[in-house]
Amino acid sequence: MKHIYLDYAATSPVDERVLSEMLPYYGKMFGNADSVHSFGREAAAAVDGARRGIAGLLGVKQSEIYFTSGGTEANNWAIKGILEKISENPAKNRIVTSVIEHASVLAAVEHARSYGASVTYLPVDKCGMILPEELDRVMGSDVVLVSVMSANNETGCIQQTKELSVIAHKYGALFHTDAVQAACSLDLKTLAGLSDMMSLSAHKFYGPKGTGILFIRKGVKPGRLIEGGEQERTMRGGTVNVPGIVGAARALEITLQLRDKENERLLDLSDKFLRKTEQAGGITVNGGTPRLPGIINIRADGIYDASLLHLLDLGGVACSAGAACSSGSTEPSHVLLAMGLAEKEARASVRVSFGRYTSEVEITEAAEIFIRAICEARSKAKEK
Repeated sequence: MKHIYLDYAATSPVDERVLSEMLPYYGKMFGNADSVHSFGREAAAAVDGARRGIAGLLGVKQSEIYFTSGGTEANNWAIKGILEKISENPAKNRIVTSVIEHASVLAAVEHARSYGASVTYLPVDKCGMILPEELDRVMGSDVVLVSVMSANNETGCIQQTKELSVIAHKYGALFHTDAVQAACSLDLKTLAGLSDMMSLSAHKFYGPKGTGILFIRKGVKPGRLIEGGEQERTMRGGTVNVPGIVGAARALEITLQLRDKENERLLDLSDKFLRKTEQAGGITVNGGTPRLPGIINIRADGIYDASLLHLLDLGGVACSAGAACSSGSTEPSHVLLAMGLAEKEARASVRVSFGRYTSEVEITEAAEIFIRAICEARSKAKEK
Protein backbone atom coordinates (compact mmCIF):
# COMPACT_ATOMS: atom_id res chain seq x y z
CA MET A 1 0.00 0.00 0.00
CA LYS A 2 1.30 3.43 -0.94
CA HIS A 3 1.56 5.89 1.95
CA ILE A 4 0.84 9.57 1.43
CA TYR A 5 2.32 11.96 3.97
CA LEU A 6 0.05 14.92 4.71
CA ASP A 7 1.36 15.93 8.13
CA TYR A 8 4.02 18.51 7.29
CA ALA A 9 2.75 20.75 10.08
CA ALA A 10 3.98 18.09 12.52
CA THR A 11 7.42 17.72 10.96
CA SER A 12 9.14 17.79 7.60
CA PRO A 13 11.77 15.48 6.11
CA VAL A 14 15.33 16.79 6.02
CA ASP A 15 16.15 18.22 2.59
CA GLU A 16 18.95 16.19 0.96
CA ARG A 17 20.96 19.38 0.39
CA VAL A 18 20.72 20.08 4.11
CA LEU A 19 21.73 16.54 5.06
CA SER A 20 24.80 16.65 2.82
CA GLU A 21 25.90 19.86 4.54
CA MET A 22 25.47 18.30 7.96
CA LEU A 23 27.17 14.94 7.42
CA PRO A 24 30.82 16.10 7.60
CA TYR A 25 30.18 17.39 11.14
CA TYR A 26 29.18 13.89 12.23
CA GLY A 27 32.38 12.49 10.71
CA LYS A 28 35.81 13.98 10.14
CA MET A 29 34.77 17.46 11.35
CA PHE A 30 33.38 16.18 14.64
CA GLY A 31 35.13 18.62 16.98
CA ASN A 32 33.58 20.29 20.02
CA ALA A 33 33.07 23.96 19.14
CA ASP A 34 34.36 24.97 22.58
CA SER A 35 37.70 23.18 22.26
CA VAL A 36 40.73 25.37 21.60
CA HIS A 37 42.53 23.01 19.19
CA SER A 38 42.10 22.89 15.41
CA PHE A 39 39.15 20.46 15.54
CA GLY A 40 37.30 22.80 17.88
CA ARG A 41 38.17 25.90 15.89
CA GLU A 42 36.84 24.25 12.73
CA ALA A 43 33.54 23.46 14.45
CA ALA A 44 33.31 26.93 15.98
CA ALA A 45 33.86 28.52 12.57
CA ALA A 46 30.94 26.47 11.19
CA VAL A 47 28.67 27.61 14.02
CA ASP A 48 29.72 31.24 13.54
CA GLY A 49 29.02 30.96 9.82
CA ALA A 50 25.58 29.49 10.47
CA ARG A 51 24.74 32.19 13.02
CA ARG A 52 25.87 34.89 10.61
CA GLY A 53 23.84 33.35 7.78
CA ILE A 54 20.65 33.06 9.83
CA ALA A 55 21.03 36.63 11.11
CA GLY A 56 21.33 37.85 7.54
CA LEU A 57 18.23 35.94 6.47
CA LEU A 58 16.24 37.42 9.37
CA GLY A 59 17.67 40.92 8.98
CA VAL A 60 19.04 41.01 12.53
CA LYS A 61 22.45 41.14 14.21
CA GLN A 62 24.55 37.99 14.54
CA SER A 63 24.77 38.58 18.28
CA GLU A 64 20.96 38.41 18.51
CA ILE A 65 20.75 34.76 17.35
CA TYR A 66 20.78 31.99 19.97
CA PHE A 67 20.58 28.25 19.32
CA THR A 68 18.37 25.90 21.32
CA SER A 69 17.23 22.28 21.20
CA GLY A 70 14.02 23.24 19.38
CA GLY A 71 10.97 25.47 19.33
CA THR A 72 9.76 24.25 22.71
CA GLU A 73 12.98 25.31 24.41
CA ALA A 74 13.00 28.62 22.54
CA ASN A 75 9.47 29.38 23.75
CA ASN A 76 10.33 28.34 27.30
CA TRP A 77 13.40 30.55 27.31
CA ALA A 78 11.53 33.58 25.99
CA ILE A 79 8.88 33.27 28.70
CA LYS A 80 10.78 31.93 31.71
CA GLY A 81 13.65 34.27 30.91
CA ILE A 82 11.59 37.29 31.95
CA LEU A 83 11.13 35.99 35.51
CA GLU A 84 14.25 37.90 36.57
CA LYS A 85 12.64 41.11 35.31
CA ILE A 86 9.55 40.33 37.40
CA SER A 87 11.64 39.73 40.53
CA GLU A 88 13.43 43.04 39.93
CA ASN A 89 10.17 44.94 39.36
CA PRO A 90 7.15 43.14 40.94
CA ALA A 91 4.84 45.94 39.80
CA LYS A 92 5.43 44.84 36.19
CA ASN A 93 4.59 41.17 36.54
CA ARG A 94 1.84 40.33 34.04
CA ILE A 95 2.18 38.12 30.96
CA VAL A 96 -0.44 38.27 28.21
CA THR A 97 -0.84 35.33 25.86
CA SER A 98 -3.68 33.66 23.94
CA VAL A 99 -5.78 30.56 24.56
CA ILE A 100 -4.64 28.99 21.26
CA GLU A 101 -0.88 28.99 21.86
CA HIS A 102 1.31 25.92 21.54
CA ALA A 103 1.54 23.77 24.66
CA SER A 104 5.12 24.92 25.26
CA VAL A 105 3.93 28.52 25.68
CA LEU A 106 0.87 27.67 27.77
CA ALA A 107 2.89 25.45 30.12
CA ALA A 108 5.67 28.03 30.42
CA VAL A 109 3.31 30.84 31.41
CA GLU A 110 1.71 28.59 34.02
CA HIS A 111 5.20 27.91 35.37
CA ALA A 112 5.81 31.67 35.46
CA ARG A 113 2.61 32.07 37.47
CA SER A 114 4.09 29.89 40.22
CA TYR A 115 7.00 32.35 40.41
CA GLY A 116 4.83 35.40 40.95
CA ALA A 117 3.70 36.28 37.44
CA SER A 118 0.10 37.15 36.68
CA VAL A 119 -1.30 35.78 33.41
CA THR A 120 -4.03 37.09 31.12
CA TYR A 121 -5.34 34.85 28.34
CA LEU A 122 -6.72 36.43 25.18
CA PRO A 123 -9.74 34.73 23.59
CA VAL A 124 -10.14 34.19 19.84
CA ASP A 125 -13.13 34.64 17.57
CA LYS A 126 -14.83 31.78 15.71
CA CYS A 127 -12.26 32.08 12.92
CA GLY A 128 -9.38 31.56 15.35
CA MET A 129 -8.20 35.17 15.27
CA ILE A 130 -6.74 37.10 18.21
CA LEU A 131 -8.36 40.52 17.95
CA PRO A 132 -6.01 43.51 18.43
CA GLU A 133 -8.75 45.46 20.20
CA GLU A 134 -9.00 42.66 22.74
CA LEU A 135 -5.28 42.95 23.47
CA ASP A 136 -5.56 46.72 23.79
CA ARG A 137 -8.44 46.25 26.24
CA VAL A 138 -6.44 44.07 28.66
CA MET A 139 -3.11 45.88 28.43
CA GLY A 140 -1.66 48.07 31.17
CA SER A 141 1.63 49.32 32.57
CA ASP A 142 1.95 46.09 34.59
CA VAL A 143 2.41 43.91 31.49
CA VAL A 144 6.01 42.76 31.04
CA LEU A 145 5.51 40.40 28.08
CA VAL A 146 3.00 39.68 25.33
CA SER A 147 3.49 36.27 23.69
CA VAL A 148 1.34 35.34 20.69
CA MET A 149 2.00 33.00 17.78
CA SER A 150 2.38 34.29 14.23
CA ALA A 151 0.29 31.48 12.75
CA ASN A 152 -1.57 28.67 14.45
CA ASN A 153 -0.14 25.18 14.10
CA GLU A 154 -3.56 23.47 14.03
CA THR A 155 -5.67 25.70 11.79
CA GLY A 156 -2.99 27.67 9.95
CA CYS A 157 -4.75 30.91 10.91
CA ILE A 158 -2.36 33.85 10.40
CA GLN A 159 -2.52 36.35 13.26
CA GLN A 160 -2.34 40.14 13.02
CA THR A 161 1.19 40.21 14.39
CA LYS A 162 1.96 43.78 13.35
CA GLU A 163 -1.06 45.24 15.12
CA LEU A 164 -0.49 43.10 18.22
CA SER A 165 3.18 44.10 18.39
CA VAL A 166 2.37 47.82 18.11
CA ILE A 167 -0.11 47.57 20.98
CA ALA A 168 2.31 45.64 23.20
CA HIS A 169 5.06 48.19 22.64
CA LYS A 170 2.67 51.09 23.21
CA TYR A 171 2.31 49.91 26.82
CA GLY A 172 6.05 49.28 27.27
CA ALA A 173 5.80 45.48 27.15
CA LEU A 174 8.15 43.08 25.38
CA PHE A 175 6.69 41.21 22.41
CA HIS A 176 7.49 37.54 21.70
CA THR A 177 6.13 35.56 18.78
CA ASP A 178 6.22 31.81 18.25
CA ALA A 179 6.95 31.71 14.50
CA VAL A 180 7.64 27.96 14.39
CA GLN A 181 4.71 27.14 12.11
CA ALA A 182 5.05 30.34 10.10
CA ALA A 183 8.65 29.86 8.98
CA CYS A 184 7.95 28.33 5.57
CA SER A 185 5.28 30.79 4.51
CA LEU A 186 5.53 34.20 6.18
CA ASP A 187 8.09 37.00 5.90
CA LEU A 188 10.47 36.26 8.78
CA LYS A 189 12.35 39.53 8.38
CA THR A 190 9.13 41.41 9.00
CA LEU A 191 8.22 39.21 11.97
CA ALA A 192 11.67 39.65 13.51
CA GLY A 193 11.43 43.39 13.00
CA LEU A 194 8.16 43.45 14.94
CA SER A 195 9.43 41.29 17.80
CA ASP A 196 11.72 41.50 20.79
CA MET A 197 12.00 37.70 20.72
CA MET A 198 11.04 35.15 18.05
CA SER A 199 11.12 31.34 18.14
CA LEU A 200 11.89 28.98 15.24
CA SER A 201 12.40 25.23 14.92
CA ALA A 202 14.48 23.68 12.13
CA HIS A 203 12.44 20.52 11.66
CA LYS A 204 9.46 22.58 10.49
CA PHE A 205 11.44 23.95 7.52
CA TYR A 206 13.19 20.79 6.26
CA GLY A 207 16.06 20.93 8.71
CA PRO A 208 17.05 18.55 11.52
CA LYS A 209 15.06 17.80 14.63
CA GLY A 210 16.59 18.95 17.90
CA THR A 211 17.68 22.39 16.68
CA GLY A 212 15.84 25.62 17.42
CA ILE A 213 16.53 29.32 17.10
CA LEU A 214 15.62 32.15 19.45
CA PHE A 215 16.07 35.69 18.22
CA ILE A 216 16.58 38.02 21.19
CA ARG A 217 16.78 41.69 20.35
CA LYS A 218 19.81 43.50 21.76
CA GLY A 219 19.03 44.97 25.16
CA VAL A 220 16.24 42.53 26.07
CA LYS A 221 18.48 40.27 28.21
CA PRO A 222 16.29 37.40 29.46
CA GLY A 223 17.75 35.23 32.19
CA ARG A 224 19.46 31.92 31.50
CA LEU A 225 17.32 28.85 31.01
CA ILE A 226 20.09 26.22 31.23
CA GLU A 227 23.00 26.54 33.64
CA GLY A 228 26.27 24.70 33.37
CA GLY A 229 28.42 26.16 30.61
CA GLU A 230 29.64 29.25 28.81
CA GLN A 231 27.98 28.41 25.50
CA GLU A 232 25.75 30.87 23.63
CA ARG A 233 27.60 33.80 25.17
CA THR A 234 27.07 32.35 28.69
CA MET A 235 23.29 32.31 28.18
CA ARG A 236 22.68 28.60 27.48
CA GLY A 237 24.90 25.84 28.79
CA GLY A 238 25.42 22.63 26.84
CA THR A 239 27.67 21.21 24.14
CA VAL A 240 26.91 22.95 20.86
CA ASN A 241 24.98 20.89 18.29
CA VAL A 242 27.25 21.72 15.37
CA PRO A 243 25.65 19.55 12.65
CA GLY A 244 22.16 20.62 13.70
CA ILE A 245 23.07 24.30 13.61
CA VAL A 246 24.78 23.99 10.22
CA GLY A 247 21.70 22.15 8.93
CA ALA A 248 19.29 24.72 10.33
CA ALA A 249 21.10 27.56 8.57
CA ARG A 250 21.12 25.77 5.21
CA ALA A 251 17.49 24.68 5.60
CA LEU A 252 16.36 28.23 6.35
CA GLU A 253 18.29 29.57 3.37
CA ILE A 254 16.64 27.10 0.98
CA THR A 255 13.20 27.63 2.51
CA LEU A 256 13.30 31.39 2.11
CA GLN A 257 14.57 31.06 -1.46
CA LEU A 258 11.60 28.83 -2.33
CA ARG A 259 8.99 30.53 -0.15
CA ASP A 260 7.00 32.54 -2.69
CA LYS A 261 6.82 29.77 -5.31
CA GLU A 262 5.99 27.18 -2.65
CA ASN A 263 3.25 29.36 -1.20
CA GLU A 264 1.65 29.61 -4.63
CA ARG A 265 1.98 25.88 -5.29
CA LEU A 266 0.67 24.82 -1.88
CA LEU A 267 -2.30 27.18 -2.14
CA ASP A 268 -3.17 25.58 -5.47
CA LEU A 269 -2.86 22.07 -3.99
CA SER A 270 -5.02 23.04 -1.01
CA ASP A 271 -7.74 24.44 -3.28
CA LYS A 272 -7.72 21.29 -5.42
CA PHE A 273 -7.87 19.04 -2.36
CA LEU A 274 -10.83 20.94 -0.90
CA ARG A 275 -12.73 21.01 -4.19
CA LYS A 276 -12.30 17.25 -4.52
CA THR A 277 -13.20 16.32 -0.93
CA GLU A 278 -16.25 18.59 -0.97
CA GLN A 279 -17.83 15.97 -3.23
CA ALA A 280 -18.46 14.00 -0.04
CA GLY A 281 -20.79 16.80 1.12
CA GLY A 282 -21.04 18.39 4.53
CA ILE A 283 -17.36 19.42 4.71
CA THR A 284 -16.46 22.41 6.90
CA VAL A 285 -13.07 24.11 7.17
CA ASN A 286 -12.25 25.04 10.76
CA GLY A 287 -10.84 28.54 10.98
CA GLY A 288 -10.97 31.55 8.75
CA THR A 289 -8.59 33.33 6.44
CA PRO A 290 -5.89 34.36 5.98
CA ARG A 291 -4.27 31.03 6.75
CA LEU A 292 -1.04 29.30 5.85
CA PRO A 293 -1.30 27.82 2.34
CA GLY A 294 -0.33 24.30 3.39
CA ILE A 295 -2.71 23.70 6.32
CA ILE A 296 -6.40 22.77 6.24
CA ASN A 297 -8.30 21.75 9.37
CA ILE A 298 -11.58 20.09 8.38
CA ARG A 299 -14.53 18.21 9.78
CA ALA A 300 -17.31 16.24 8.12
CA ASP A 301 -20.97 16.28 9.16
CA GLY A 302 -22.19 13.07 10.72
CA ILE A 303 -18.81 12.09 12.21
CA TYR A 304 -18.31 12.79 15.90
CA ASP A 305 -15.24 10.82 16.94
CA ALA A 306 -11.72 10.01 15.70
CA SER A 307 -12.88 7.26 13.34
CA LEU A 308 -12.10 9.31 10.23
CA LEU A 309 -8.48 9.75 11.28
CA HIS A 310 -8.10 6.00 11.88
CA LEU A 311 -9.71 5.11 8.54
CA LEU A 312 -7.40 7.51 6.73
CA ASP A 313 -4.39 5.88 8.35
CA LEU A 314 -5.64 2.46 7.29
CA GLY A 315 -6.09 3.85 3.79
CA GLY A 316 -2.49 5.04 3.66
CA VAL A 317 -2.95 8.77 4.33
CA ALA A 318 -0.90 10.20 7.21
CA CYS A 319 -2.45 13.29 8.78
CA SER A 320 -3.30 14.27 12.34
CA ALA A 321 -5.91 15.54 14.75
CA GLY A 322 -3.88 18.59 15.72
CA ALA A 323 -0.57 19.47 17.35
CA ALA A 324 1.98 16.64 17.18
CA CYS A 325 3.00 17.16 20.81
CA SER A 326 -0.58 16.48 21.87
CA SER A 327 -1.40 13.67 19.43
CA GLY A 328 -1.42 11.06 22.20
CA SER A 329 -3.89 13.03 24.27
CA THR A 330 -7.48 11.87 24.62
CA GLU A 331 -8.61 15.48 25.06
CA PRO A 332 -10.10 17.42 22.14
CA SER A 333 -8.08 20.26 20.64
CA HIS A 334 -7.92 23.29 22.93
CA VAL A 335 -7.60 25.46 19.83
CA LEU A 336 -10.84 24.25 18.25
CA LEU A 337 -12.72 24.43 21.56
CA ALA A 338 -11.53 28.04 21.98
CA MET A 339 -13.01 28.79 18.54
CA GLY A 340 -16.41 27.63 19.76
CA LEU A 341 -16.58 24.11 18.34
CA ALA A 342 -18.49 21.53 20.33
CA GLU A 343 -16.36 18.82 21.91
CA LYS A 344 -17.61 16.16 19.50
CA GLU A 345 -16.84 18.42 16.52
CA ALA A 346 -13.33 19.05 17.79
CA ARG A 347 -12.72 15.33 18.32
CA ALA A 348 -13.78 14.55 14.76
CA SER A 349 -11.65 17.25 13.10
CA VAL A 350 -8.60 16.39 11.02
CA ARG A 351 -5.59 18.54 10.15
CA VAL A 352 -4.22 18.03 6.64
CA SER A 353 -0.92 19.71 5.86
CA PHE A 354 1.04 19.75 2.60
CA GLY A 355 4.70 20.44 1.96
CA ARG A 356 7.64 20.63 -0.40
CA TYR A 357 7.40 17.02 -1.54
CA THR A 358 3.62 16.78 -1.86
CA SER A 359 2.62 16.15 -5.49
CA GLU A 360 -0.62 16.85 -7.32
CA VAL A 361 -1.01 13.13 -7.94
CA GLU A 362 -0.83 12.49 -4.19
CA ILE A 363 -3.43 15.18 -3.55
CA THR A 364 -5.85 13.55 -5.99
CA GLU A 365 -5.29 10.08 -4.49
CA ALA A 366 -5.57 11.38 -0.93
CA ALA A 367 -8.81 13.22 -1.69
CA GLU A 368 -10.33 10.02 -3.07
CA ILE A 369 -9.26 8.13 0.06
CA PHE A 370 -10.78 10.92 2.17
CA ILE A 371 -14.12 10.63 0.41
CA ARG A 372 -14.23 6.85 0.91
CA ALA A 373 -13.19 7.21 4.57
CA ILE A 374 -15.85 9.86 5.21
CA CYS A 375 -18.55 7.67 3.71
CA GLU A 376 -17.42 4.68 5.78
CA ALA A 377 -17.17 6.70 8.99
CA ARG A 378 -20.66 8.13 8.45
CA SER A 379 -22.04 4.67 7.82
CA LYS A 380 -20.51 3.35 11.04
CA ALA A 381 -21.80 6.36 12.97
CA LYS A 382 -25.37 5.58 11.82
CA GLU A 383 -25.02 1.99 13.02
CA LYS A 384 -24.19 3.08 16.57
